[in-house]
Amino acid sequence: MNLRDARPEKRSMTATNPCGTTVKIADAYGMGKFGLSFEIYPPKTEAGEAQLFTALEALMEFRPSFVSCTYGAGGSTRDKTLELVVKIRKAFGVTTAAHRTCVESTEEEIRQWLKGATDLGIENIIALRGDPPKGETAFKQPQRGFAHANGLVALIRREFPHFSIAVAGYPETHQEAPSPKVDLANLKRKVEAGGDAVITQLFYDNRDFFEFRVRYREAGIAVPLIPGILPVINVAQIQRIASLCGARLPPSFLTDLEQHRNDPDGQLKVGVDYAIRQCQELLDSGIPGLHFYVLNKAEAPRRILQALNLHR
Repeated sequence: MNLRDARPEKRSMTATNPCGTTVKIADAYGMGKFGLSFEIYPPKTEAGEAQLFTALEALMEFRPSFVSCTYGAGGSTRDKTLELVVKIRKAFGVTTAAHRTCVESTEEEIRQWLKGATDLGIENIIALRGDPPKGETAFKQPQRGFAHANGLVALIRREFPHFSIAVAGYPETHQEAPSPKVDLANLKRKVEAGGDAVITQLFYDNRDFFEFRVRYREAGIAVPLIPGILPVINVAQIQRIASLCGARLPPSFLTDLEQHRNDPDGQLKVGVDYAIRQCQELLDSGIPGLHFYVLNKAEAPRRILQALNLHR
């Protein structure tokens, strides 16, 4: 990837979520709209929740299209997801999306969860197979449950058509897929089952995204493809995360981070500067939106969005 200097002109982008207005994922992109979303996870403590809401307050100046909340690693915080998306919607007047996985759930349990989400006024679901529960190395299909995300998507589309659905894509190929071709075929099945948009796993070399987008289009997948961005704020943390999801860190980027391993501010600056250049190149290529994995902190995404002039 040629990460050239980013000197963006002031961007004027249509805000897709005037506060208080619900936005469907299907409507967040295209037709002059630029979709901006933030992904958070349920905190385990009251102090963590207070920190999260402080971070979200700082990010609201960028008027996100929606904020999504994960279902927890291995489903560990799954009971908090619906509660938290309702709290966020009420606190900030922003559209929210709840993640839902297939982990350790029967089809009927998922159906009841979706009914509960409906009753709470949630209109967006990010449908995923999910990672293995903590302590396990491989995903196991639950008894009377789903083996793959396309089954979950099909259930939502068939029985809960009011939901708009996003699914996951993998520029560097899912770790369990035998080949990029098989992985892309799996993604196409999810979209054909009812996915309205594809949000990618994190990546750090834009060439991986651009090559994936070519194959994506050649496969006849037409829904919006949204890059997922995780700004690096800590080298040890990103090495751990990247090892879990199979993301590659470019050697030059890793070298720059390593030079500041004992300097948190230095790591943050290197990570933010890299993300600014990465996002600028993606924006120049005509992407319909950006999805930030914010890890419940505002400083890095706030600096990036300010540098990109993505005030809306």
